[in-house]
Amino acid sequence: MKIVTWNVNGIRGLHTKNLFQQIFGFKADAYCLQETKSELEQLPDGLKNIKGYHVTYSHSRKRKGYSGTAIYTKEEPLQVILDIPESIAKKYSLEDSYGHPNEEGRVIAVELEKYFLVNVYTPNSKPDLSRVKLREESWDPAFLEFCKSLEKKKPVIFCGDLNVAHMPEDLANPNANHNTHGFTDNERRGIDKIIAAGFVDAFRLFTKGNGHYTWWSHFANARARNVGWRIDYFFVSKSIEKKIKSCTIHSEILGSDHCPVVLEIKDK
Repeated sequence: MKIVTWNVNGIRGLHTKNLFQQIFGFKADAYCLQETKSELEQLPDGLKNIKGYHVTYSHSRKRKGYSGTAIYTKEEPLQVILDIPESIAKKYSLEDSYGHPNEEGRVIAVELEKYFLVNVYTPNSKPDLSRVKLREESWDPAFLEFCKSLEKKKPVIFCGDLNVAHMPEDLANPNANHNTHGFTDNERRGIDKIIAAGFVDAFRLFTKGNGHYTWWSHFANARARNVGWRIDYFFVSKSIEKKIKSCTIHSEILGSDHCPVVLEIKDK
């Protein structure tokens, strides 16, 4: 089984430039996309109807052209869950002055035969850190509780743009960026708790050290110089850790400020 995650930073723009189709060269069983910035009815037929794939789509219900996630799967989902369930959202007061993340199309979970596949676009903490409190006290624990609740039924694979570099080796300039948004100790603790809860960072099973990034600023020719951040992840339940064949970053694929990450799992 092969799964691709990619923050596309606008799916219609990629499609118009004929850049979206390049990821289908992976011949994946599932594609998880973030920051689609589109409603399903706005998509051209070439994105709504892709032969051999079932499409699950979520969009921002309050702001058009903002956020949004999508999953394309060869296997027809047994069930689809949009957003963090209300029972968990209420428990963690999942709302702040910016609004309710559940109205921004940030989470899709699909139940497949062997796994739950969860696609997430985590809220950005903002340059002034005005959303760090939401992240640490509400979003991160709520999302983790959601994934753990799914894990009671079958193993979970979750992926997407988590908007945080976990360790110093996950960004090119950790000292200069310490306690800026995306690399605050508060946000990094969220990943610590994911790992403590038994989820495994699939990429780090195979690749250590720095220089491996999934997002680059548009400024100062950052991508060409590989001055980036690893903020796009695959996490898997500990019970399927040994089934992971590979997890690779594909910085050669252009079209977004992020690049795709590909996970391969043994079928047996």
